[in-house]
Amino acid sequence: MKPKDSSLGQMRPMFTPKKQHPYTFYIFLFACLLMPTTANAADITEQLHYPKQQTVSRDGRNEADSLIRIAEQQLQYKTPEKAVTSLLQALEIYHGISDLRAQGLAYDLLGKAYVELGQFKEAENAIRRRLAIARDTQDFRGQVFGLNNVGSLLLQKGESAAAREAFAEAVEIAGQIKNAEAQGLSLSNLGLATARLGDYNKAIKLYETALTYRRIVDDPIAEGNTYNNLGEAYLAMGDYQNTIGTFGYGLRLATRTRDRINEFRAIDGLVAAHSSVGRKERASELLSQRLILARQLGNIPEELKTFESYALFYEKQGNFQTARNFYERAIVLSRTLEDNKKEVQLLDKLTQILNK
Repeated sequence: MKPKDSSLGQMRPMFTPKKQHPYTFYIFLFACLLMPTTANAADITEQLHYPKQQTVSRDGRNEADSLIRIAEQQLQYKTPEKAVTSLLQALEIYHGISDLRAQGLAYDLLGKAYVELGQFKEAENAIRRRLAIARDTQDFRGQVFGLNNVGSLLLQKGESAAAREAFAEAVEIAGQIKNAEAQGLSLSNLGLATARLGDYNKAIKLYETALTYRRIVDDPIAEGNTYNNLGEAYLAMGDYQNTIGTFGYGLRLATRTRDRINEFRAIDGLVAAHSSVGRKERASELLSQRLILARQLGNIPEELKTFESYALFYEKQGNFQTARNFYERAIVLSRTLEDNKKEVQLLDKLTQILNK
């Protein structure tokens, strides 16, 4: 569910039910579409129950552990529907032996699988079950990352105020347990929710504080993500000098770590900032860099997005013939991807260009 701080897909090391990884997938949300359904979050948590204990043999436990490993592989190979089946079977066994720790880890993976399927209501259910287990077992690290996942889902639904409350609670708990990674993540996400609510000055302060913790942990991918968040806040305020400096640093980090999601984000931010201050040549160079990267990766959606950005770039300059050319190229790729919605949007823009 990578957040921009979940950028949608930064998975942690291989899952095993015998070793706790409380933040298996804390960044996954911001690569997803807005959640189309609404769930009563409080009710989901309150309805959490554990079935009556059953007798489960050692073989049954081994089977559940095996199902978890299989589910991880299924997620890795982009078959989340199969992962859901495996995880639900494992959870039935873990419920039978009342192993809350194993249940919590399984719910982590289940939430990710549902997000990848676009089933956000089910994803929220799984995440809140994980959070409830963390509260029951006094797993404070699990609570922090669970709250960040809940907050990220709420952001996806457009519920920024509720998301800010979840992130603020995560910040408080992370501070109590003095976990630098948890503090960096929670502060960065709190900044994101605060920016969504329009308080960019406060968001900038939160991002800057988050960066101190992300440097302590020495996690350049997480640091680069927060730099991009910070750059977007400066851009929203019209502070182009700081926008360019911040996105520039974020781009260097993303390039060094091969974090392609944040590499594209940083380039987009730099294009917007340079265009706003009239540096058209630099903006064009960055768009060329973006197109080369997309083609090197064989990433057609990002190539399409680059063509669309080129079209807007030339349209703003009044060069409608060149803009038209790029819209037409983008339309071809939208048909390749069978993205009918995007094709209709591009055709509408092309029509507007032709009428000028």
